[in-house]
Amino acid sequence: MNTMTASTVPMSIRLDVTAREKLKAIAVRQKRTPHALATEAINQLIAQKEREYAWHESCDAALKHFDETGLHATHDEVIVWMDSWGTDKELPAPVCHL
Repeated sequence: MNTMTASTVPMSIRLDVTAREKLKAIAVRQKRTPHALATEAINQLIAQKEREYAWHESCDAALKHFDETGLHATHDEVIVWMDSWGTDKELPAPVCHL
């Protein structure tokens, strides 16, 4: 049975013998195919790397904004705010200033 659709394309990867046997064993325990597990792992890796990339992009944008405006909150202001999290007297986020 061919499970490929128009939106998927085949790809081959090489695994060492130990990794391949471990993948097979996990697949048996989970009643899934090694292919399904590998596909899931690759999709999770892609999502993780995209989140990391977005995080780095937002950090770069924040630094650029700071360089252009000088607006910031100090470390101490942020710590006081974070220390209030989960308390009855939770504070609003500190306001950026020069």
